[in-house]
Amino acid sequence: MKVQPYLFFNGRAEEALEFYKKTLGVQQQMLMRFSESPEPPQPGMVPPGSENKIMHMCFSVGETLVMGSDGRNTGTPNFQGFCLSINPKDEAEARKLFDALGEGGKVEMPLGKTFYAKCFGMVTDKFGVCWMINVEV
Repeated sequence: MKVQPYLFFNGRAEEALEFYKKTLGVQQQMLMRFSESPEPPQPGMVPPGSENKIMHMCFSVGETLVMGSDGRNTGTPNFQGFCLSINPKDEAEARKLFDALGEGGKVEMPLGKTFYAKCFGMVTDKFGVCWMINVEV
């Protein structure tokens, strides 16, 4: 059994995918727009004009698959109660990822040495997704 994150970007999925391609080097595995669906969305599920929004996407971050969507395309994404954790190979890569993900976002915990990691920090990106960057001891 696998557990995979599924992120609802509420209208910003394509922007997020391009941002993650640039910052994390993610590889797009698949993308389907609402207009490409073999069945139309149920009435009231998405607002009119959402035809070109992303119904489903999948991308890989290293060895992990992350899925996502524009969801109901209602506005600002709201991610609460979780973070995605990345384990870069060294402090230099950690700094690069931390700074890139933090562009337009908010530092929750500055990147630095801790008793449990060579380097650890938390940053919320401009879409509201929390990331933990951890270089293990």
